[in-house]
Amino acid sequence: MKQYIIILFCLMSYALNTYADDSDAVKAQADSAYSHEQYDKAIKLYEKLAKNTTNYKIFYNLGCSYYRTDNIAKSILWLERASRLNPSDEDVQFNLSLVRNKTVDKITPMHEMIIVSLFKKIVNLMSLKSWSIVCISLFILSFVFVSLFFFSNILSLRKIGLFMSILCIVLCILGNICAYQQRSLAKNHVNGVIMAPAVTVKSTPTESGSDLFVIHEGTRVEIKDSSMKDWLEIQIADGKIGWIQKKTLELI
Repeated sequence: MKQYIIILFCLMSYALNTYADDSDAVKAQADSAYSHEQYDKAIKLYEKLAKNTTNYKIFYNLGCSYYRTDNIAKSILWLERASRLNPSDEDVQFNLSLVRNKTVDKITPMHEMIIVSLFKKIVNLMSLKSWSIVCISLFILSFVFVSLFFFSNILSLRKIGLFMSILCIVLCILGNICAYQQRSLAKNHVNGVIMAPAVTVKSTPTESGSDLFVIHEGTRVEIKDSSMKDWLEIQIADGKIGWIQKKTLELI
């Protein structure tokens, strides 16, 4: 039995190493195709990688490749997916803003309370991985300062140890809240991008529903209700709500 486990482990290790080597080779080909302005080839290779990864850089490269072929909707979709995984990356946010300016719809977002906007900025200040590292570091530091409080014979050092340990714990809790919020946003597919050239938003989930307004490809929408078979209730950035067919949208 032990021999079978060892053999299985060796086979799994070999398979993982082979897959990693293949992925690196495909990425090198995709990067080369992009640098030589062979964007259609780069798209095919990056899409192959995107099926088996959550690496935001692959999504970012794919979004940039689609932009080079003037496929604005697909470009926004993949840049949005990259942003969902790492909202703190400046290149992703810059290029996403650039591509959004190419869309037909110029929607003015609803006004947010200052405290809500500030909280979102803090949450997106770092990636999920960075938040995790910061929280672990703060947790370890809190133990260091607690040790200083208990074992130091100098009163001033004990006060510093107590104050810093409390501060580290508070910051660690806040960091975990930010990491949890970012993780929740990354896991919940509640947003999508319009893929059809133009979509008429209906008042009810039927073709006979009243026409409310029209949105175009590349527009980012929030999904409010996905319980209907072929329809989605969506909300755009300015607060307008209505129903569209599922086939006109792709989830971020």
